[in-house]
Amino acid sequence: MHLSGAEIVVECLKEQGVDTVFGYPGGAILNVYDALYKHQDEITHILTSHEQGAAHAADGYARSTGKIGVCLATSGPGATNLVTGIATAYMDSIPMVAITCNVTLPLLGKDSFQEVDITGITQPITKHNYIVKDIKELATVIRKSFRIAKSGRPGPVLIDITKDVTSNKTEYKPVKIDPILPDPEAVSAEELQVALEMIKKAKRPYVFVGGGAVLADASEEVRSFVKLLDAPVCDSLMGKGAFPGTDELYTGMLGMHGTKTSNFGVSECDLLIVLGARFSDRVTGNAKKFAHHAKILQFDVDPAEMDKNIMINAGVTGDLKESLKKMNEILSQQDHKEWIDRIMGYKSAYPMRYPQEGLTGPYIIEEIYRQTKGEAVISTEVGQHQMWAAQYYKYTKPRTLLTSGGLGTMGYGLGAAIGAKCGNPDKVVVNIAGDGCLRMNMNELATAARYQIPVIEVVINNHVLGMVRQWQDLFYEKRYSQTVLNDAVDFVKMAEAMGAVGIRAESRESFAKAFAKALTLGKPVLIDCQIDSDDKVWPMVSPGSSISEAFDASDLEEDEQ
Repeated sequence: MHLSGAEIVVECLKEQGVDTVFGYPGGAILNVYDALYKHQDEITHILTSHEQGAAHAADGYARSTGKIGVCLATSGPGATNLVTGIATAYMDSIPMVAITCNVTLPLLGKDSFQEVDITGITQPITKHNYIVKDIKELATVIRKSFRIAKSGRPGPVLIDITKDVTSNKTEYKPVKIDPILPDPEAVSAEELQVALEMIKKAKRPYVFVGGGAVLADASEEVRSFVKLLDAPVCDSLMGKGAFPGTDELYTGMLGMHGTKTSNFGVSECDLLIVLGARFSDRVTGNAKKFAHHAKILQFDVDPAEMDKNIMINAGVTGDLKESLKKMNEILSQQDHKEWIDRIMGYKSAYPMRYPQEGLTGPYIIEEIYRQTKGEAVISTEVGQHQMWAAQYYKYTKPRTLLTSGGLGTMGYGLGAAIGAKCGNPDKVVVNIAGDGCLRMNMNELATAARYQIPVIEVVINNHVLGMVRQWQDLFYEKRYSQTVLNDAVDFVKMAEAMGAVGIRAESRESFAKAFAKALTLGKPVLIDCQIDSDDKVWPMVSPGSSISEAFDASDLEEDEQ
């Protein structure tokens, strides 16, 4: 077939099984959009309100489906508007391909209209990137990009294509794309044997599950491993759902806003087994004091993560699903009843608590969990509401919490929810937002309304930048510098103006009624939930402190007495 570069782009997307893309057109990428128009019955294009929304939608599509997300943008500001979304995906190892187009080859490097070196800009935040100046290389580059994005440790890849390449023609030959499968032989038998000996010697093992377990689709292997090991389990924000939050051995999240049970238990264990986590500073607290009684055994696909943030005693490198399959074959049933009883004692002594009157963030999350029976896909923005969503919704399956963990991107969640709903049309998709975050992406509510994508936007509205204000309250002597959002924005009217349904909730009863209604409407709905400005996320670990020093409101009250 003799095709233009733009047609080759579309054919390569079809080769990869891409059914949905997110983007925004412009002059440099116009040829690609013209080719997409001719294939709109095969590839659905979602026109977002902003390119950043397109990147987040591709990210949410990828996180929730396990497929590669795809976003498109034109040159210059179109391409740079993708940068935050690409960086978000990079920090959380999300497979995504971003396709941008640039000015024609003769104009490249001459400060031409809407020209920018997007490959130079994105080099630090992509797994790999390309600029295609020769049409004969185009199909090969696209195929390589999809393989790179998905293989090993996943991540975003950017392809920049000069406009003349999209209009030039060359011979195109379709290729059958083989699935990307992990190599079981890549897992070292010697490393597994060392790990096995450490596990057998442990008296107080603890399992810490990270986002790598979700990305590797290793949840079944994780569950089997935990049962054989007979040990308590905690997780990171990114690891939610890889081990069910309803299991009796589960003790909650670890780290700055983790449970006291998990923080105390990890601080007292003699072996910490880390499954696909990178020891973020939000998890470890003071790194010098982290799990200081324990030997550390790390399983990870990326050898660069070994000894990066925390020095470990041994590691198993390779795909986590394959590593655990092999470990489960050689691990005999362990028994740690005394240790588990001790941790369960902590679990009884330090339950997650919040005020049982009035509308609060934790109540809202628990009511969403109750009404969705734990079966929803939850996306979040970043802040207090994000932590409440992590603490109070019981995730029993992987790929059901979509949140910006590494970069902490305010404005991520609504785009991600749209992408998730496009990829999972039969699932309830709820975005948990704060009022500060909503201001950064409220334009994407128009996207949901345009396509009648029935996402539910729950705004936990405290009229402040809640997490920053919490820090100001605790560590800056209540100097609320630029964190009060006391203005006249009416989110309900805004939602209605954009074509969505808007509902305000000021009590527990009104929220329960509003959410139940939202589940039945089949339309995008925004629920504006009015909560107190002083509500806080508990427990908490002060910056620079050990996670064993986690405290909550009751601890502060005792200190003041």
